[in-house]
Amino acid sequence: MRFITLSSCLLAAAVSGSALAQTTEKLNYNLINVQAEASRQVSNDQMNAVLYIERSHKQPSELANQITQIMNQAMATARKYPTVKVESGSQSTYPVYDNDSQKLKEWRGRAEIHLESTDFKAASQLIGELQQSLQTQSVHFSVSDSQRKKVENELLVEASKNFQQRAQLLTQAWNKSGYQLVNLNMNTNNYTPRPIAMRANTAKFAVAEAAPAPDMAAGESKMTVNANGTIQFK
Repeated sequence: MRFITLSSCLLAAAVSGSALAQTTEKLNYNLINVQAEASRQVSNDQMNAVLYIERSHKQPSELANQITQIMNQAMATARKYPTVKVESGSQSTYPVYDNDSQKLKEWRGRAEIHLESTDFKAASQLIGELQQSLQTQSVHFSVSDSQRKKVENELLVEASKNFQQRAQLLTQAWNKSGYQLVNLNMNTNNYTPRPIAMRANTAKFAVAEAAPAPDMAAGESKMTVNANGTIQFK
């Protein structure tokens, strides 16, 4: 009885192993990798700028008071522009030593303010006002989050259709009856322009009360969605 039972177990194991081998062979047979993408040039609709104040003084407390006063005034000015998002940036204070005697010469402080807006006119006017006491470090343009999400969703659909079209084309080229999807990965690859460095003496924006703000050449960003996956011919 034990012999019969053992034989049955061995037979069952053999059948199970054979079925597993056939399943594994089926899963790894007629597989092909497919790649497709969808891309679009999107107009940059968001402006980002960094302005800063830098001062020196022999007394660190007086230096801090000067910078705080200027920054508070800048924030008060920015509140007049509700369409411009304003945030305080990094702040630092450090000693400056004489090159010859290596004695403490003075203290130097720096503080930044960051601007973000899709209203280019308002942002330019605000920068013009702030440049009366601050300097512009950089200005760059990008695609806003809301616009990016909208375009990404459209490109996801477009890339998916391109993937299906390419998969169908390969199926016909290999004279197969059809295919089934094994796996699919969707990735976004967005290009953002590098910030444009601005020199204080060449990058002056028009002050709101004195002259109209200059037109901004925001440019474009290329947005791409890649579809990479594997199909199996039937």
